[in-house]
Amino acid sequence: MNYWPLLGVAAVVAGFALRLNPMLVVVAAGFVSGFAAGLSLPDLLALIGSAFVNARAPMLVILTLPVIGLLEHAGLREHAQRWIAGLYFMSLSLLLICYMALRQILGAFGLTSIGGHAQTVRPLIAPMAEAAARKTQPALDDEQRERTRALAAATDNVGLFFGEDVFVAFGAVLLIQTFYSSNGIALEPWAIAVWAIPTAFAAFLIHAVRIVVFQYGLRASAAAADGTERTP
Repeated sequence: MNYWPLLGVAAVVAGFALRLNPMLVVVAAGFVSGFAAGLSLPDLLALIGSAFVNARAPMLVILTLPVIGLLEHAGLREHAQRWIAGLYFMSLSLLLICYMALRQILGAFGLTSIGGHAQTVRPLIAPMAEAAARKTQPALDDEQRERTRALAAATDNVGLFFGEDVFVAFGAVLLIQTFYSSNGIALEPWAIAVWAIPTAFAAFLIHAVRIVVFQYGLRASAAAADGTERTP
C-alpha cells in the first residue's frame, strides 16, 4: 500500500497551523497528494476538474456570498440592529430561542439551507443579538460582544444539527438504516427519525437554558457596573 499520498494531510495540518489561506492550503494539499500518488499534471488537473463538475450543485451556495456582501455594504447589519433596538419586548434570550426553534422546525422538514452562518447568522442574527444584548448590558465590552456572536452561531448549530435528524430523508438517518440493515436489523427511516425527536427536544431545552444563563450574566455584569459607578 502506498502511503505517500497521505502527505496531503500533513500539508493541510501545516498550512492551517501556519494560518495560511485555507483555499490555497487545500489546493496545495491536493497537488501534493496527486503528485505523491504518481499522477501527472494533466491527469491531476483533469481529476480536480471532474471533481468540481460533479460537486457543482453544492457550490451554488457560493453565489449568495456576493449578494450578502453587497447587502452588508448597504448597511444590512446596522438596519437589523436598529430594528431589534426598536422592539422593546425583544430580549437576547427571546430572539435566539425563537431562531433556534425555527431552525429546528425547518430542519425537521429538510429545509436546511434556509439559514446558516454565512447567509443568516453573520449578516442578521449576530447583529440582532448584539443589539438585544445591549438592552441588558448597555456597556457591552469586546469579550461580551464576541461571546454573544459565538452564542448566535452555536444556536444555529444546535437548531440545525438536532433538527435535521428528524427528517426521514436526511443522509445520517439513511446511513443509520444502512448500518443496521447490514447487521440484520430492519429499521424504517421513519422509526429512526421519530426516536430523534426526544434528543432534539432535550437539546433545545439545554441550549435554551444556556442562552437564559448568558443573559442573566449580562444583567449581573450591568448591575455590578452600575453599582460601581454610583459608589462614591
